[in-house]
Amino acid sequence: MSPDPIPTAPSRPIVILPWQPRWAEEYHHIATRLGAAAGDAALRIDHIGSTSVPGLGAKDVIDIQITVADLHDCTALIERLQSAGFTRGSTIETDAPPSASELDPQHIKRYMREPAGERRTHVHIRQQGFANQRMSLLFRDYLRATPSQRVNYETMKRRAAQLMPANIDGYMWLKDAPIRILLEAAELWATTTGWRDDVSRVMDGTHDR
Repeated sequence: MSPDPIPTAPSRPIVILPWQPRWAEEYHHIATRLGAAAGDAALRIDHIGSTSVPGLGAKDVIDIQITVADLHDCTALIERLQSAGFTRGSTIETDAPPSASELDPQHIKRYMREPAGERRTHVHIRQQGFANQRMSLLFRDYLRATPSQRVNYETMKRRAAQLMPANIDGYMWLKDAPIRILLEAAELWATTTGWRDDVSRVMDGTHDR
């Protein structure tokens, strides 16, 4: 078996900022616009990713998850978001790692970006109950609730950025294995605490639709 090659394509610089209180405010502003455009097509809208975890350093990118009932029936939703100025991203249609041999249906998604000229935002459209939809909420809530792991995760991200300062694919490649371990710890935490994503929604003040 040949070794998994390290991605080498150059990209924008990778900068990890200390946690910014403005990220929560920016999320709420963007989520309100998304909710108004999406209407009933969005079951819920959540702030996810590192900027959603108070105290966690992150790249200055707001990640938002829109949960839908059926990912194969969201053409109208995408058209509404495009009418509101949001754009289709690149051909990112899965959260599966690059080494995956086939497209796992539990990790498919649709991906959109911010309106032209606005702050960088990644909009992930995922199906209710799929593994990637649940994982995004669990990982966020676990890091919010576990200060030691939050510190460990930020330390790992900063080191990955030092090693791959202008290679986003390489940065993500370095993060893959540690994140998988953290997700296993998050599953243990979910079991011991009784975590459920419907409770997560209420606690997070999610934009319900």
